Amino acid sequence: MSLSQVLNEISEAIEAAQRPIESVELIAVSKVQPNERVLEVLEQGHLIFGENRVQEAESKWPGFKDRFPEAKVHLLGPLQSNKARLAFKIFDCIHTLDRSKLAKSFARLAQEVGFCPPLFVQVNTGEEPQKAGISPSDVDSFVAECRSLDLPVIGLMCIPPVDEEASLHFALLAKLAKQNDLTQLSMGMSGDFAKAISFGATHVRVGSAIFGERISSKNQNSTSG
Repeated sequence: MSLSQVLNEISEAIEAAQRPIESVELIAVSKVQPNERVLEVLEQGHLIFGENRVQEAESKWPGFKDRFPEAKVHLLGPLQSNKARLAFKIFDCIHTLDRSKLAKSFARLAQEVGFCPPLFVQVNTGEEPQKAGISPSDVDSFVAECRSLDLPVIGLMCIPPVDEEASLHFALLAKLAKQNDLTQLSMGMSGDFAKAISFGATHVRVGSAIFGERISSKNQNSTSG
């Protein structure tokens, strides 16, 4: 697949869901991708990207933003509290607010520097012990805590379990967002973004369908949708 094919599929899914075309934002997930591939997508006019690690983004994006000042970078991976200051400098949006300690770090930092990027609360919809995120039963109280800290929480994010039907998790995230008066939903990846859009996704995170899989010595012929 290519960027244009992904954009076409997104447009078709939006039309099928009878939603406005501007209601869904494509985040091109450029984590661990060679700079040449990222540059190709930038040169095609796409300007919204996602990274998983602060260090990788720090080494990659200042240079790209010098050439493409309108580019936006979203943090999609876990964040340690001691990296919050650097994350504020690099990222235009953070999708992985997942605990009180991090919320309080963000609040202190926002008071100090005078701004905070838009935030998504990560929800562990499958309640998987190995995965970060707020338990669904704790979302209401955590969102309330974030609001009491004046944090700009705009929506919820989830990564469904790989062995479960994703639509169940998309529906749950949409329900939790609605009951907390949140309008933004970060959900859906390369294999299920069309389904996510049908459940109200506003931000879909697509990597391999745009960039292809990284070629490794063990699997030089690997491709992925």
